[in-house]
Amino acid sequence: MRTASRRLGVAVLLCVAGAAVALYGITRTWAVEVTVRPGLPELRSSRTGTDVAPWVIALALVALAGGGALLATRGLARRVLGGLLAVAGAGVAVGAILGRAGLDVGAAGAGGTFGPVACVAGGLLVLAGGWSALRHGHEWPGMGARYERRAQATPPVAAGDHQAGTDDRSGTDQRVETRAAWDALDRGDDPTAR
Repeated sequence: MRTASRRLGVAVLLCVAGAAVALYGITRTWAVEVTVRPGLPELRSSRTGTDVAPWVIALALVALAGGGALLATRGLARRVLGGLLAVAGAGVAVGAILGRAGLDVGAAGAGGTFGPVACVAGGLLVLAGGWSALRHGHEWPGMGARYERRAQATPPVAAGDHQAGTDDRSGTDQRVETRAAWDALDRGDDPTAR
């Protein structure tokens, strides 16, 4: 059980960290174009990764949300989510490569390479976390039972038995009259101060 929980934690961490690295990389400057103008200051225009490949930021946000959603799902739903995360991670990596492929970094220098490399690395981390969830997600534990809604079955009461809602040991009524409690709150009384 501990190993399965640990694998779930690693997959969530891979997806969230990969999405964060990709978001960081896509918002960095990927290219700086310098236009020299005689007699005037040079004109600099910079382009970030979001200018070059705008869909990558959307995929990174999907990966970030999906990483958190791995905790709330289980079984087949978790495996499907893992497949979607793997596709999103691959999309981030491919989008960063395609965006950088035809781009002249100009005066950006090493910074023009760092952003795309960070995006690709983040995308690969998301891909690894999604692939792990796709392959093994059905084996991992779900959220605790306290987060699930359960129907409360009330036993049927025979006609000659005790009154519905009474306790056999004390004979007192165990039901809470919620209407009276809400009316007391409306009046400004504290029904718990008794």
